[in-house]
Amino acid sequence: MKSVIIIGGGLGGLFCGAILAKEGLDVTVIEKNQTIGGGLQTFTRFGERFDTGMHTIVGMSPDGNIRKICDYLGITSKMQIREVDAHCCDRIYFADTHQWYEMANGRDGFVDSLARYFPDERDNLRRYVDAVFEMTSHVDVLNLRPSDGGVNLFAASEDFLLPADDFIAKYTGNHTLRSLLAYLSPLYGGKKGCTPAYIHAILTMLYIKGASRFVGGSDKFAELLAGVIRENGGDIITGDGVEWMDVNDRYVDCLKTESGLEFQADCYISAIHPFALFRIMPEKAFPPSYVKRVSSIPNTYSAFSLFVKLKPETFPYLNFSDYYLRKESDIWSFDQPDQWPVGLLLMTPPEENQQEYASKAIITVPMLFSEVERWAHTRVGHRGDDYQQWKQEKAEQVLQLAEEMHPGFRKCIDHVNTASPLTIRDYYGSRDGALYGFSKDCNNIALSQLPVVTKVRNLFLTGQCNNLHGFCGVPLTAINTCEAILGINSLIRKINPPEN
Repeated sequence: MKSVIIIGGGLGGLFCGAILAKEGLDVTVIEKNQTIGGGLQTFTRFGERFDTGMHTIVGMSPDGNIRKICDYLGITSKMQIREVDAHCCDRIYFADTHQWYEMANGRDGFVDSLARYFPDERDNLRRYVDAVFEMTSHVDVLNLRPSDGGVNLFAASEDFLLPADDFIAKYTGNHTLRSLLAYLSPLYGGKKGCTPAYIHAILTMLYIKGASRFVGGSDKFAELLAGVIRENGGDIITGDGVEWMDVNDRYVDCLKTESGLEFQADCYISAIHPFALFRIMPEKAFPPSYVKRVSSIPNTYSAFSLFVKLKPETFPYLNFSDYYLRKESDIWSFDQPDQWPVGLLLMTPPEENQQEYASKAIITVPMLFSEVERWAHTRVGHRGDDYQQWKQEKAEQVLQLAEEMHPGFRKCIDHVNTASPLTIRDYYGSRDGALYGFSKDCNNIALSQLPVVTKVRNLFLTGQCNNLHGFCGVPLTAINTCEAILGINSLIRKINPPEN
C-alpha cells in the first residue's frame, strides 16, 4: 500500500483523496480552513445558508462524465441535485436593446431556441453545434477514453487553438448571435483574441448536454467525497495548513503543519495554487526555469458577489440562471475595470422541497484584483471603514443592474452580504482571487499547460490551474493526477469500461 498526503481539501484534493482511498492507498488530506470543500464551502448569514459560489454543475446527465466518476465512487444515489429547466436553462438580457433571449439544452433544443430569434441562422447554428461537439470529441479525458496520458492540443481539431471569438465568427456574421454564443465567457474568464476555442467548446458542449444545481448547499457534495475517504481508512485534517515541506534531491521527505505536526508519505499531491505551493517549499526545490515559467502565467479574473436574503414570498424561484450584459458587444470585456460592471450573473439556489418562491439569490460580477489591490495587505475582518464603504458602493452598482433586469427586485431584499476578490483569495487560497486558475492563451498555449507531474519526483499537482477548470474540469484533472500515481488508463478503464 502506498501512502499519499494531499495538500488542500478543495474539490480537486477531495476527488483525488476519494479516488486514491478507494484504490487502496493510505490517504491524508490537510486543509488550512476549518471547513473542507474550497469553492464548495457554504456559510450562514441572516439565518440562511449560502454557497460560496454559483454552482451550476455539468457532466451529471445519465451518460455524463462526472456522473460516471461519482458512480465509480458510489456516491451518485446520495447526491441531491436538481436539473435546470430543459426549455430554458439560461436567460440572457442585453440592456442596450432591452431584449431577453432564452437558451434550451439538447443539441436540437439549443438550435431551435436561438433560431426563434434568428430564423435565417438555423443552418449556421447547426453547423456551429456540430463543430463544438466535433472539437470536444478529441479530448480523451473529457470523454473518459484511454489515452497516452495527456491532451495533444497540436494534433487535435484544426480549430482547437483558434481564439474562441474567431471560432464563433466562422459560423455566423450576425454580431448579436456571436455574443449570445459566447454568453458563457464569464464562466471561463474569456478574453477576446486569447481564450482558445477548445475551452469555449468544452463548456458550451457540457451546457448543451444539460446542467444541474446542488440542492440545499454545495457542502453536501464535499462531505460525500470526504465520506469516501474516511470509509476507506483515510484521514482529513482541517484548520491546520501546511507550513513547510522538506525537499532534498528533488524528493519530498516530509512536511510540517502550522500546529507542528509532521507527516511523511510515499507521494504528495498539491491541490493548492502553485504560488501557494512555492511559498512552503525550499527555493531550490524546483529548477529556477520552472518557477519562472509558472510565475509568468497570468491568472483569470476574480469576482465581486452579493449574497441576498429575500423577503418571504416576494421573488420567484428561477430554475435557470440570468445573465445581464450592458451592451451585446461587451461579451469579451469583463476584464475592463473602467467599464465595471459590464454584466452580472444571477441565480436562486434551490432548497430541499423548493416551492414557488426563492429564499435567497446570489449575484456575481467578474472583477479584476486590481480593484482591491490597496487592501491586499489586510486580513478578513480588519480591512477598515474605507473598504466597507467601497463594498457598499459596488453593491449599489450591482443592484442597479439587477433592478433593471428584474424591476422591483430591491423591494424583495431583506439583507445583503458582499464578498470581493480578497474574500476569494483568502478563503480559496487562489492568487489574486482568480476564479478559474491560470488563464489559457491560444497565442502561447505551451505556457498555459501545467503538467500534473513535477520535477520533484514524488510530488504531483491537481486543481484548476492544471488542464481544465470548474466543476467538470477539476475532477477530470484529478483523474490525470491519480493515474500518474496508479498507472495511465488504470482508472479510465474502471470508470468507463470499453464497450465489447
